[in-house]
Amino acid sequence: MSKPREITIDQDLFLPQIATLPLRDQRDTMERPFFSLHKRKRTKPIDYVSPDGKVSVHVTGNPEYGIATIYDLDVLIYCASMLVEYKRRGVNDIPQTLAVVPYDMLKVLRRDTGGGEYQNLANALARLQSTTVRTNLHSVGRRETTFSWLDSFTQVIDAKGRIRGMRITLAKWFYDSVLMDGGVLAIDPDYFDISGGLSRWLYRVARKHAGGNGAQGFTISMPTLYEKSGSESPYRRFKFEIQKLARENVLPGYGLEVIPHEGREPSLRMTRRAQPVPAEEAAPAPFPAPAPSGRRKPAASPPPAGPTSAGPDRVAFPDSGHIGYTAFGALARANLPHPQRDLGLVGADFRHFLAKRQIPADALNIEQIFATFCARQTAAS
Repeated sequence: MSKPREITIDQDLFLPQIATLPLRDQRDTMERPFFSLHKRKRTKPIDYVSPDGKVSVHVTGNPEYGIATIYDLDVLIYCASMLVEYKRRGVNDIPQTLAVVPYDMLKVLRRDTGGGEYQNLANALARLQSTTVRTNLHSVGRRETTFSWLDSFTQVIDAKGRIRGMRITLAKWFYDSVLMDGGVLAIDPDYFDISGGLSRWLYRVARKHAGGNGAQGFTISMPTLYEKSGSESPYRRFKFEIQKLARENVLPGYGLEVIPHEGREPSLRMTRRAQPVPAEEAAPAPFPAPAPSGRRKPAASPPPAGPTSAGPDRVAFPDSGHIGYTAFGALARANLPHPQRDLGLVGADFRHFLAKRQIPADALNIEQIFATFCARQTAAS
């Protein structure tokens, strides 16, 4: 393994600004059972072989910490997003050791920033480092690679003993697989609001398999889905939980449907929900210039457009997905202070705002509420 590039706090601690970036997930881990699906400690190994026998995954955990969980995976998603941003910026020597501000990471992962969450983060790092993975993915021939998700991690302490940040050295397997062409997929920030481990796993499967399959989506038999999960639960319990999730049907961006079959086990169909129409098709009304004071005035309401229409005179804020190519995206661009935050995050924050204030997404003045909300945001640093 090559030695990670040494970095300094002043150079890289606040770069890139992940809070303004699309979040990226490593695609191989989205369809294979690399993580425990529960918060409780799992010491039973995960063993998986693909139906064609070509892919194998074997995961074991330290008896003290157990196998890394799907909640611990959030740390790797954050780190993968940093790597992709370095790549996008054209950095030649992308660091394998990343400098991370714990507070910023917790905010992006939509977690509390109290003392308890810092301890939970430390526990997650310990599980990621102590979990051992053996797989033939990205290996030549019949060879296998054995690694832990993290080679090491250290806390960065200032002169007063306060934690300024962390240095996280990623496994070479993970580092390489993120930076390879097509190695990652963008995910909805609302993923971090999914509370159940099985629900989180199912979202990632849907994103991987149904994300680019159009209206037909992706259908998989329940037994095959069970094998891909690595779940400790009996198959009968797993099927019950999947059927319950399909009835609730609340995964961000993806719909679920159980397909029964006479004389054999059912299948699950995952389809991407309809996306809002592009901005050029929505043809929003022109927006006024910024106010002389430097703050932007709330813009005039755009006309109802496409699937956001909630009636002949009503417009609804989209309940999922990126708003960049909707009339609300144009509204955000006209009112956000510069440099502007990522519109996907602004849209997610606005949904949380509506839920907290109990404001319906199709309120009569929803455009004005959103414009004011955008004008009061802080600029991306």
